[in-house]
Amino acid sequence: MTVLRSALFYLCVFVLTTVTVVVYFPLMVAPQRMMMAGGSLWSRAVLALLAGITGLGHRVEGRENIPDGPVIFASKHQSAWDTFAFPALLGSPSLAIKKELFLIPFYGWYARHAGMIGIDRGGGARALRSLVRGARESIGQGRSVIIFPEGTRVAPGLHRRYQPGIAALYKELERPVVPVAVNSGLFWGRRAFVKQPGTITLEFLAPIAPGLAREEFMNELERRIETATRRLEAGVKNESGAAPSAS
Repeated sequence: MTVLRSALFYLCVFVLTTVTVVVYFPLMVAPQRMMMAGGSLWSRAVLALLAGITGLGHRVEGRENIPDGPVIFASKHQSAWDTFAFPALLGSPSLAIKKELFLIPFYGWYARHAGMIGIDRGGGARALRSLVRGARESIGQGRSVIIFPEGTRVAPGLHRRYQPGIAALYKELERPVVPVAVNSGLFWGRRAFVKQPGTITLEFLAPIAPGLAREEFMNELERRIETATRRLEAGVKNESGAAPSAS
């Protein structure tokens, strides 16, 4: 039954996405904020389908930790769910994504017009300057920036070295960085077709104020995210007796 529910979910998302592409295509010449509103609506619809069809819902903790004004969100990245969640939860953030995604027909066109920030993961210093430039523009528009410091999805229980992009944003933009922990990978695995029923928890942690030295900032960011993520993962295991099999 779980497999059938997952298949139905994908079918419904395909139909929803097709309709959205057709309806919003004229907005390619509309102001950016209208494109972001459409993306946010699509993301909320996907999460509603996910909960209604597969039984996979979510809860959000720590909203009181989000400062006023645009900030930088540095999030653990375990699942595709994470990329759906932020536009649904935050409205009009600018997400740092792989530059190659801009080449995907329709999706890439919409993402670029919506002000997403393309990252060239092999571009070295030039890529960092491009990331900072795009993030600075978004902050100037009053939009928060979301970045996944590990640079890719990482399975529950594991972590990768945090990439220098988040350090560059912290130093150059002089905005608070809000660490984000999530346990989505326990329910929606990186390459898993089946979506396990349950409740994903996303937690906004206490912000890190500007002004720390680079190494101190990176150590503190990693400590907060990884500690909270392990706690969220352990909470699922304690509630159910065993973690869902989503990897």
